[in-house]
Amino acid sequence: MNNSDVDTLDNIPVGLTVMVIDDSKTIRRTAEILLSEQGCKVLLANDGFESLAIIANDRPDMIFVDIMMPRLDGYQTCALIKGHPEYRDIPVVMLSSKDSIFDMARGRLAGSESYITKPFTRNDLMTAIQEHVKTLDNKKEDESKKDNDDGMDFELDDFEELEMTL
Repeated sequence: MNNSDVDTLDNIPVGLTVMVIDDSKTIRRTAEILLSEQGCKVLLANDGFESLAIIANDRPDMIFVDIMMPRLDGYQTCALIKGHPEYRDIPVVMLSSKDSIFDMARGRLAGSESYITKPFTRNDLMTAIQEHVKTLDNKKEDESKKDNDDGMDFELDDFEELEMTL
């Protein structure tokens, strides 16, 4: 993704809850600083196991997950998140120092929305958030329309046809 051409990142909702799962304290801390500066609430986890309890308690709006971690790697963590009906709509972005097509494809198979190669920049994180928050907003809007659809949507032509039959 490494899109460093993005200069204005105004579309990040204030208070967005973002989770960073990485066994590297340096990566977690860097991401925390970069995301906090943009107004995000940041949740941190050392590995996939630790993240599952945090996800259940705090339900983040977006998750960044490292691939190579002990105990439960990023692919397994992503698959567990995407396999749970309550959390499958949370966007998951894989983080890795590897940038092979195989790793990217494996991340997609696990359910991730995209992939960022480390080291990442502030713009990499913000661009990913912008892309996937739009997707989330669209899904919520579609769900809201479905909830408000009572089957009573008529066009003017429908009334004219009804009037003609009367």
